[in-house]
Amino acid sequence: MPRLWDISQPLRPELPVWPGDTPFQAAATWSHGARSPVQVSRVILSTHSGAHADAPRHYDPTGATAEALDLARYVGPCRVADARGARGAVRPADVASALRDPPPRVLLRTYEAFPHDRWVSDFTAVSAELIEVLAGLGVALIGTDAPSLDPEASKALPAHQAVRRLGLSVLEGLVLDHAPFGDYELIALPLPLSGLDAAPVRAVLRELAG
Repeated sequence: MPRLWDISQPLRPELPVWPGDTPFQAAATWSHGARSPVQVSRVILSTHSGAHADAPRHYDPTGATAEALDLARYVGPCRVADARGARGAVRPADVASALRDPPPRVLLRTYEAFPHDRWVSDFTAVSAELIEVLAGLGVALIGTDAPSLDPEASKALPAHQAVRRLGLSVLEGLVLDHAPFGDYELIALPLPLSGLDAAPVRAVLRELAG
């Protein structure tokens, strides 16, 4: 059986979130006991909690929402690229070796160790230049272990706007610490959250056959 790597964050009350965004909360609606044979829970969370797919509505007021995302973009061959040497933003030179005949999906590892328990404001973003190069090579989806393609303080959102213009799909908040650099099958289907700007995913990498 092919090996799987889970590259999702556990969704939990301690989950770090974007400053000002909605913390994860969970509580029981019904609990096992004399009056209930089942447990049923409710959750409150941001659409950008943990590993998630940005919908175009996130960065385009008229863009498609999460339930309309093309699921084919989120399943198929991918490459995990080492971008840990990048400073500020990942540029083509930082991942030059991974740009040789890439598959349609490229995931960028920027952290030496993923910050599961703390928010990092100076995370490594992605340059619009790299998005241009990836699109020119036929890449349809870009993913990152950072919480956003653009810096925390950015208002112009150059990377997201390049994605909008070129039609790429986006995954953010992936955990890539334990997956060796190289090629896999990606499976990271977003929830069909009607009318919303993003959706959490359970993202996994599957070992390629043969």
